[in-house]
Amino acid sequence: MWRSRRDRMELQEEHSWQDRKQERFSYATLKAHLPVLGWLPRYRRAWLQMDLIAGATVGLTTVPMALAYAEVAGLPVQYGLYSAFMGGFVYCIFGTAKDLALGPTGIMSLLCARHVHHDPVYAVLLTFLCGIIQVAVALFKLGFLLDLISSPVIKGFTCAAAITIGFGQLKNILGLREVPHQFFQQIYHSLCRIPECRLGDVTLGLLCLCLLATLMRMKNSGNSAGDLPAQSHARILLRGLVTARCALVVIGATAVAYACQESGHGIFTIMGSTTQGLPPLRAPPFSEITPEGDVITFSEIAQGLGGGLVVIPFMGLLESIAIAKAFSSQNNYQIDTNQEVFAIGSLVVE
Repeated sequence: MWRSRRDRMELQEEHSWQDRKQERFSYATLKAHLPVLGWLPRYRRAWLQMDLIAGATVGLTTVPMALAYAEVAGLPVQYGLYSAFMGGFVYCIFGTAKDLALGPTGIMSLLCARHVHHDPVYAVLLTFLCGIIQVAVALFKLGFLLDLISSPVIKGFTCAAAITIGFGQLKNILGLREVPHQFFQQIYHSLCRIPECRLGDVTLGLLCLCLLATLMRMKNSGNSAGDLPAQSHARILLRGLVTARCALVVIGATAVAYACQESGHGIFTIMGSTTQGLPPLRAPPFSEITPEGDVITFSEIAQGLGGGLVVIPFMGLLESIAIAKAFSSQNNYQIDTNQEVFAIGSLVVE
């Protein structure tokens, strides 16, 4: 009797283990970790046209923003493009927010600039390590830690970043070179060297700013005006111009600079030649050889990154998840915070 009871207990434990195993590898569990399996079968062909328009609009806007954010981070401009297009391919598989577009941002570029020392090797390794940390946070289900950061801290940091980035671009509008990167020294040297500014750069920069501000005012007036039908051609054209305003300004300014450069009137400071094509697909560098032949080891690079390995992963998660929550509450759907952490970490690792 004792033996039969023991056999029944062992049989129950075996069935319970098999049930847990089946539950772990069930389709519902797989769909929770791969949200693309949930929305892709329900996708409608009628949505394709609007999604194509949205994708083209966001893509055109992302290109000039990525170039600018790479400059803010102190890196060659092509690295802004590299980091801008991979996010969509990874996030559409693992992400749970349907309105979120991931790529370089002003806050993250500003944070990276303090740690990468204008070195792409540092930037690539910092990105890889941040992705590893974010994936680890998701695997250990520590996403709740992001809720402990107060809103005033986030708003204060965002405002400070906007001020820093704005004053940091003053030297570029004035066409000044060899200006220190520290905030107060940057402002001081830029203001002291105003007589050295290039008239062409100042004119083109102010014209671009005025055009962007005008398009924004047109957007606000278009939203408040009731004299145009909601689906009229004029309103659709206005909406398209306003949405792609950054891309339009960059294309127009580039055309003007190109025409002046080809005609022999080099009145603008141009970016110059950049690396063409995509970088080779390989593992991130864990060491670096300087032009003098010295080897910088992984431990030395990690020590140079310092606090960036703590601040940047969590700020990146906080920024993206805050935007995802804002869109989800506005459009009445739910996001999985821990899955969002895993998705963001996965695309950073990629």
